[in-house]
Amino acid sequence: MIVVTGATGKVGHELVRLLSEAEEQVTGLSRQPAPLPEGVRHSPADLAEPASLKEAFEGAEALFLLVAGEDPRAILDMAKAGGIRRVVLLSSQGAGTRPQAYRHAAAFEDAVRGSGLDWTILRPGGFTSNAFAWAEQIRADRTVAAPFGDVGLPTIDPADIAEVAAVILREAGHAGRTYELTGPGPVTPRERAAMIGEALGAAVRFVEQTREEARTQMLQFMPEPIAEGTLAILGEPTAAEQKVSPDVQRILGRAPRTFADWAARNIAAFR
Repeated sequence: MIVVTGATGKVGHELVRLLSEAEEQVTGLSRQPAPLPEGVRHSPADLAEPASLKEAFEGAEALFLLVAGEDPRAILDMAKAGGIRRVVLLSSQGAGTRPQAYRHAAAFEDAVRGSGLDWTILRPGGFTSNAFAWAEQIRADRTVAAPFGDVGLPTIDPADIAEVAAVILREAGHAGRTYELTGPGPVTPRERAAMIGEALGAAVRFVEQTREEARTQMLQFMPEPIAEGTLAILGEPTAAEQKVSPDVQRILGRAPRTFADWAARNIAAFR
């Protein structure tokens, strides 16, 4: 049995589908119920309340873990008590490049490494799906507003993260490793807006926000340290944050999907 936390999220939902199609026994864990593939058990539980995880973990062998909740060691202790011996943590690139800003993710990584379980850590960069935040603007007036319009980052498709996680959860040879997950090359916000426009068959105008405008917007839905860390990555990325990692290619045997691929698959959200 494999337990997938965040089973209704961008990565988790796709991971549940892939594991189910591979005929694995899967428990999808989320706070609220949602449609899952036939044969997948749903367990209503909350990582913020480790005691609620007992039923989901009982009899499982592997765990796909999000950075959520405040007590990773209690979560991992509950996992071990349920029989789990292997954990794949979905962390963040920022835990390695900016650990002070991404202390939460770094704390989960430390807990996983010290858990006594076989562990693998995934550190994705920015998600291509973050462009969903532009959907309302694009639907309304074919406009995108974002900061740092000409700074490129190798954002990754969540479907690739899910596929990597599915391989690691099902195959041996990944214990004790940390994988950096990126797309195939840096793409700027201006270029991403143009690619969405191309998929739409209509021009999308790009409007560059100031840093302060973007910060004000981000603080509506994320804590200040994360907002500041995100803005630093978006505006002044380090060489490590702009580097294209070979890890997706090594694990999947193919290049990671491009932003244009993601836009074409998800264009209905922008119409």
